[in-house]
Amino acid sequence: MVFLSRTQVIVAVGAVLLALYVLDLVRRRRLSEDLALLWVVSTAAVAVLGFSTPLLVWVSRTLGIRYENSTVFAFGLAFSLVVLLHLSVRLSRLGRENETLARELALLRRELEELRAGRDPAGTERR
Repeated sequence: MVFLSRTQVIVAVGAVLLALYVLDLVRRRRLSEDLALLWVVSTAAVAVLGFSTPLLVWVSRTLGIRYENSTVFAFGLAFSLVVLLHLSVRLSRLGRENETLARELALLRRELEELRAGRDPAGTERR
């Protein structure tokens, strides 16, 4: 019989609680479904590794990691880096969209001001 270490139990239970919290955030519409899927899959993987000592030992040995606990934390670190990269890409795209919208808004405001002043948007006086 293989016993679970205290660290494995803490990590596995933490992963399960995090998955439940993510599902609650989705239910309350505070987290989008695409990111929720990423979070739930990763926490499920960490929970499986945390509760399954033989699988954790096999993954650790295959990757050449000496301590099983380090494997769980390495997966957590890798996941964090992937999420940071994904959010950076998303933030960059939103920044570009924001700039485009700001330019369009400025042009529309200028056109509205010209219409209110009695001029054509092209710059000629209206009669």
